[in-house]
Amino acid sequence: MPELPEVETVRRGLEPAMVGARLTKVTQRRPDLRFPFPERFAERLEGQEVTALGRRAKYLLADLASGEVLVMHLGMSGRFLVTMEGATRRPGEFHHEHGGLGAHDHVVFQLSNGATVTYNDARRFGFMDLVPRSAIETSKHFAGMGIEPLGNELSGETIARLFQGKRTPLKAALLDQRLIAGLGNIYVCEALFRTGLHPEAPAGSLATKKGKPTDTAYRLADVIRDVLAEAVEAGGSTLRDHAQVDGSLGYFQHSFRVYDREGEPCVTPACTGTVTRLVQSGRSTFYCPECQKRSSS
Repeated sequence: MPELPEVETVRRGLEPAMVGARLTKVTQRRPDLRFPFPERFAERLEGQEVTALGRRAKYLLADLASGEVLVMHLGMSGRFLVTMEGATRRPGEFHHEHGGLGAHDHVVFQLSNGATVTYNDARRFGFMDLVPRSAIETSKHFAGMGIEPLGNELSGETIARLFQGKRTPLKAALLDQRLIAGLGNIYVCEALFRTGLHPEAPAGSLATKKGKPTDTAYRLADVIRDVLAEAVEAGGSTLRDHAQVDGSLGYFQHSFRVYDREGEPCVTPACTGTVTRLVQSGRSTFYCPECQKRSSS
């Protein structure tokens, strides 16, 4: 599943093509993706201007002049292709003529500026919905969702408040979307490594008995923001099915220090450790046992 940097990369790629343009035609090729499309989906979109394109956690939010918001989630393999004057780009290929719709091109947006935005999803785990802007925060998608990790809310104090008294493993707490929204497996592994925190350390260890943040809580907040910002700047990790909307590959995967490096030497200078993998809640966790000792938390 794409993580926050991948979704933000897609948002930035779509923004020039969509914002300020009107949806002149919407082609919906099937009744559902992961969930059924909302009633009169294409009809409610056609003729609407896209006034803004935002992101909340791992969701894309296209504000429409009608007052509704087109909520889009990429699922596991969803991606957008942008075509201008018949030319588009797909991962690993140069510009070529887009020869009609593919079998997994499920929704096509044609815009007044001449752009065509195609949503492709081989596994159909993504979805789209229409929600009134006034009800977006209380909708089923966002009610109870945690803070944004790239926003000003993430701080040592916030981490201490969210994690105080929790015996939950630190990695699990960071992945809890009710606490911090948008963090995923890859970048949590990277942030914990850079902070020197063991993934199985209790989350509550980042707060004192009085609920004050430890020095490590401050450091973790800074590192999370840095890791995500670096990945966004590099274009996301583009693992397997995911690429930027113009088809070019991101490069942050070449900067992973522990993720997917099981059995390789730790990159920390003078460290003799080897990157190890363990499974937590069905997900692979990569860490260095020497740099990330339990006592380091």
